[in-house]
Amino acid sequence: MRCAISSRAGQVLAAGSLVIQEDDEGNWRLNLQTDSGRMIQGGVIGADGSLAEASQVLFRQFFDLWGMSDLTLTARVP
Repeated sequence: MRCAISSRAGQVLAAGSLVIQEDDEGNWRLNLQTDSGRMIQGGVIGADGSLAEASQVLFRQFFDLWGMSDLTLTARVP
């Protein structure tokens, strides 16, 4: 799924794809693969398929990376 991360001012900070990948421990994670080649690792997807915790971890990673809160992830399905 293609997506963009934007600041509250509307500046696009990154564009890329949301991906679900298996980590070394066998957990499935929600990650962002940016067009510039950076992989931003999100949280583990719940056993019930819930993305709630996984997306919260991913957004904390965005804060750590860009030092901003109130970011917007806009997704589009081709």
